[in-house]
Formats: sequence, structure tokens, C-alpha cells
Amino acid sequence: MKNFKSFLLTTLAITAFSCTDLEVEELDSEVIDEDLSSVNVSENLTNLYNSFGAALLNQENTYGLMEITADAQLVPTRGTDWGDGGRWRQFHQHTWTSSNPDVLRSWNDLNRLTFITNQILLSGPDAQEEAETKYMRALATFLILDLWGKVPDRDPSAPVIEDPVILNREEAVARIIEDLSDSQISNLPSAGPGDPSNLRVASKASALFLRAKFFLNKHILLNGGNSGATAENADMQRVISDVDAITAEGFSIQDDYFSIFEEPATSSESIYIITGDNGSTFRIANTLHYNHNFILSGGGWNGFATTSDFYSLFEGPEDTNAPGSGQEERRGFVPNDNLGRGMIFGQQYNFDGEALETRGGAPLFFTSEMPEEITGHGEATGVRLIKYPPIPEVNEETGELEPGNGGPPFQIFMRYADAWLMKAEALHRNGNTSEALVMINELRELREATPLANLSDQDIIDERGRELYIEFWRRQDLIRFGDFLEPWLYKPQSDESKLVFPIPITAVSTNPNLEQNPGY
Repeated sequence: MKNFKSFLLTTLAITAFSCTDLEVEELDSEVIDEDLSSVNVSENLTNLYNSFGAALLNQENTYGLMEITADAQLVPTRGTDWGDGGRWRQFHQHTWTSSNPDVLRSWNDLNRLTFITNQILLSGPDAQEEAETKYMRALATFLILDLWGKVPDRDPSAPVIEDPVILNREEAVARIIEDLSDSQISNLPSAGPGDPSNLRVASKASALFLRAKFFLNKHILLNGGNSGATAENADMQRVISDVDAITAEGFSIQDDYFSIFEEPATSSESIYIITGDNGSTFRIANTLHYNHNFILSGGGWNGFATTSDFYSLFEGPEDTNAPGSGQEERRGFVPNDNLGRGMIFGQQYNFDGEALETRGGAPLFFTSEMPEEITGHGEATGVRLIKYPPIPEVNEETGELEPGNGGPPFQIFMRYADAWLMKAEALHRNGNTSEALVMINELRELREATPLANLSDQDIIDERGRELYIEFWRRQDLIRFGDFLEPWLYKPQSDESKLVFPIPITAVSTNPNLEQNPGY
């Protein structure tokens, strides 16, 4: 039996799910197949993983909501470049509205995932398929709850004319806990480091990581982003035990920091990776100058940078990033014959070691100093961030290396060093600061940074920033530590409404069960 309905902003059609780039038009007529026994569980699980990766791979949409709204990354307007109707400035300055296109696409992408998981669960999956599906539903629900504070939920077997109900914070939290129960996680396969085919699907380690991340933020999720809420000791203990279980799965901190991102599929730290047609190319191209010739025939896109304050979080001299100049490993370096890694500062060089120039012929020298306005930037303002390196190609005729066409095909979404820092934070919140300090100093010593004498909340959020910049979690971390609304470069103090994003106006107008978030 099939029902038909014309509506706005739907993400329901199982027949359309195999297209991961689905763009749903207004007043589109969708067909809902109510015979759930016809759903191919294995095929739709594969599509589920692919669609999640596609939703996070590029610099827009969900990645933009999670990272560009925070303090480590901004997209200044350079002349007429990167204006884009103000979308990037809105993110950095916290002036987004309910009509922001990236908010809309992110809402669609993540809510599409929760509906498809509900369909799969009603179609007779076996025990492992059910556990994988519930992992993906918990992951999507966690992100929707974090970003918007409420979660639409549709029963696929209900009449199509019924609007989705809305899970409030308490109901969404209860669902995540149920979907990540021990009984569900026990049905997932073990997947240790170094197996890319297994690290892009649900495993015991990735489910434990997600559960630890959830319980670390549970007090925030239940209290509308209020950092004054107190974490329960039992929740922090759950974080500790789940991270210990991840360690038992064979994961460990890798001591060569940038090698983690050169070979993310085989790193000892990669717990869950995402992949797609563009791999990590977006992360590379969006920050490099037009004249960088390390990837793509046209060079970089010359947009994304970091702030001088974030650059200053790292140990090292302010005026150089030359190799061996005393900076901690994670800040990175720029040699005179290559691109470098980490914080890309100072004079830039092409693939052959020649000094690069701007399009106007001036030395291409990236500076930490910024103009007074976010719209007043030139080609070379702002330190750039590179984690995933461009991959050169070998000229078959000469045998010499030449610029490649992208970076590693994978990006890391869950990393063991993050789990390590989550455990340290949980210990600190439970009053065991001395053990937390030992853990953080172990990490800092591996990263060639000076050990800390004491440990405060500020030390922990700073350490997370240094270790995990542009890895999806900075906004959430800043909210948990009460720093997200504080002023930073180009951004004044934010209103509390900005702790969540607005429900897209088209979604509110088509579902009477949805109420707009306060302040929008």
C-alpha cells in the first residue's frame, strides 16, 4: 500500500535514500512505501553510513555548525571572495537566522538519518544489524539534540498524514541511553585500529566512544546548554569506564602527531572514520592560497583561517614556524621546501621549494595579525590550518613527485586522544584532578609540550583545542566549559539563544508540533 502527500521539507522517502545528495524541493510529492518487509537492511545500512559521511565531509552544513561557529576557525571576507551572502560571517559572529541555508541542510541531513533508522528497525534486522542501526540513530539523535535541543521522530508505520512528534530533551536523552545500552553494544563487532573497512561502520569501540561523549555532555544536553549545570558523578564514572573499554579494544595514542592524518585509516588512534568522494580535499583546499599548487590544478580556495588568539594557545615563538624553532609538535611547522603541517604561518613555498607570491606579486606571507573588520581581509591575512596533507602523485615519465589531486580519502570523526582527554576531564570533574593531570601531561610530553604544574578547567579546554582543532567538537567543548558565548575576535558577547540553532523556518511552518527555539 502506498500513500501520497504534498508537503514541505520532508526527508522520508526510502526510495530516495540511496541518493546521498538528495535535495528535497518544496511542495514535492513523495511516495512512502509502507511495506517495510521490502526494505533491504544491509543496503540501507551502507547508505546510512555513506550519507552520514557525506553530511560532514565538506566545509559547509553540519561541519560549519560544529566548527566555524567556534573560536578556532573563521572565514573572513577577502575582497569579494568568501562573502557568500554573509553565511560564513553569520557563523563566526553568531548572527545566524532561521533562514540560514546551512542550518536547513544540516537539519535535513541529520533528520533523514533518524527516519531511515526507524524504518530499518521495523523491517526485521538481525541482532548485529539492529545494534548498528541503533548506533546510527543514537549518533544522529545526539547531534540533533546538541545542535537544536529537540528531535523530530516519525513512526514509519504511522499514516503519512501524521506529523512527526517531537522528542524533548529528556525523551531524546532516554532514547540515546537505550540505543547505546550494554546489550546493544555487545552485539557489535570488535574493530581495532588499522582496518579501514571496519572503522567506517559501527563497532564496540565507536559505540563506547559515542556513549562516553554523550555522558560527558549529558548534564548540558538536559539543561539547554547551561554550563552551570553540574555533571553527575555516575555519568563521569561511565565516561571513565567506557574509555577504559576502548583502550582494551587495542587503541592507543600515536606519538607522531601529523602522521595520524597522513594515514588515518591505519592510525592507532582512529576509532571511527568517514569517507566520501571528496575525502579530505575540502579540509585542504578551503584554507590554502590560490597559488598553492599542492592539490588541484587551480590551487587552493584561500578562505579558512584561525584567529591570533587560538594560534597563541600553542607553545612556540610568535614570529616563526620554521622546523625546530621550539614550538610544540601540534602547532606545526612551515619548511622552505614544502607546505608544512598544522598552523601554516609565514612565507609560503610551492611544490618545488620556490617562494610563493600573492596574485598581486607580493610575498605570500601568512600573518597572525588581523585587520579590524572581518570583511577587510587581503589574500595573506590569517594563519591557516592543515591536518590532512595533500598527497603528491608520481610522474610516470620522470618518476618525480608532482602535485596530487586531493588528500587521504578518509577523515577521522572519533579519535582515541579525544577519548583520553574525555577520561581526564571526567576524572577532574569527579575530584580526581591529580590523576587527570598525569594523563594530560602524558599526552603533552608525547606532543613535545611542557608538562603542566597544575590543572584547571581552562587548562582542559585549552588542551582539547590544541589536540582536536578542526575535528568537529570545538563548539560542543566551548559550550560545556561555558566559553561559547564569550567574545572573541570579530564576535561580541553572544545571547544565550545561540547555545542552539534555530529550527529552519520551513520545518516550523509545516509541522505544528515544532516550536521555534527562543530568540529566533
